[in-house]
Order: sequence, then structure tokens, then C-alpha cells
Amino acid sequence: MSNVSELKVPDIGDFSEVEVIEILVSVGDTIKAEQSLVTVESDKSSMEIPAAAGGVVKAIKVKVGDKVSEGTPLVEIEAAGGAEAPQREAAPAKAEAPAAKQEAAPQAAPAAAPAQGGG
Repeated sequence: MSNVSELKVPDIGDFSEVEVIEILVSVGDTIKAEQSLVTVESDKSSMEIPAAAGGVVKAIKVKVGDKVSEGTPLVEIEAAGGAEAPQREAAPAKAEAPAAKQEAAPQAAPAAAPAQGGG
């Protein structure tokens, strides 16, 4: 089984195609999950497309100026650690995605009530 997956153009909304305006990685680069790999642009906005998982860039299937549509292969990625890589479309990166921070809320343990002398 192959451990290489293709990063494809995700749902791009109301547009039939968008233009590749920037390629942020090169063949041989080691990437992390959620790292932006390609930037595409429509008439109204640009969007960075992140990696679904970490690994090594094996091939870049597009070049700057290409017009791409949903499902178009962008980059081939070999999974880190040789694990079987799922073949799926990446979720689009949000312009300002809120950081999912888990803040430790102070939890006061209920103190044992002191024994009252009863008797």
C-alpha cells in the first residue's frame, strides 16, 4: 500500500474555479498538519489551503497561474512515519481561526468540613 496522499482543492463556495497565486512549499519539504501549502484566489478573496496531515512533499501538481476547481490535486504528500495516509480533501484555512486553547480553570476541591464537637 502506498503512503502518499493527494491534497486536493476543497469546497470553494460559489466559484467554479480559482487561481493558484502562491505555492508555499517545495518538493522535499517536511510539513506539519495544518501548515499552509498553496494559496488560491477568487474574484473576492484569497484562501490558503493547509495540509491535512504532516509528512514530506513528494510532488507539486500545480503552478502559479493555474486555474483549479474543487477536487483538483495540488500536492502529493508522503505521510510522516510511513503510516498509511488518507486520501481526502483539505479543509480551507480560515482567515482568523480562533486558537483552540484549553485554559485550566482553577478548581477548588471542596474542603472537608471540620468536625464539630457534638455530644
